Amino acid sequence: MTSKKKIVVIIEKTETGFSAYAMDYPVYTTGSSMTEVTDNMKEAFSLYSDKINSDELDFSVQIDFKQFFQYYKVLNSKVLAKKIGMNPTLLSQYVRGHKKPSEKQRRRILYGINKIGHELADITALYDKP
Repeated sequence: MTSKKKIVVIIEKTETGFSAYAMDYPVYTTGSSMTEVTDNMKEAFSLYSDKINSDELDFSVQIDFKQFFQYYKVLNSKVLAKKIGMNPTLLSQYVRGHKKPSEKQRRRILYGINKIGHELADITALYDKP
C-alpha cells in the first residue's frame, strides 16, 4: 500500500472567489467556491506531474480564521466561543485578524468548528407526511 503524500494548500479569499497555492510546490489555482478551488488544486497537481497520482495525495487545506469566518458567515463567533469555553472577545480578535491564536488555541477553535460540522452532518430533517 502506498502512503499518501501530505500537501499543504493555503486558500485565500479573493474578490472573485478563492485562490490556492501549495507549499513546497509551484502549483496554483483559483475557484469560485471552496469546493471548486480544492477540486481545481487536485487537477492542477495531476497536470503538474503525471508522476503524481492525485488520489495518493493528502491535502491539508489551510485558511486563516478571518477569511474562514468571512466565508462561513453562518458560524457566529460568539456562539462558537461559548460552545468551546473561550472568551468571545478573544475569539473575535482572532476572527478580525487583530491577534493570532497560539497553536493550542487554534486546535481548540478547529475542534469546535469540526464538532459543529459533525453535529450538522448527523442531523436528519423530519417532514410531515401529506
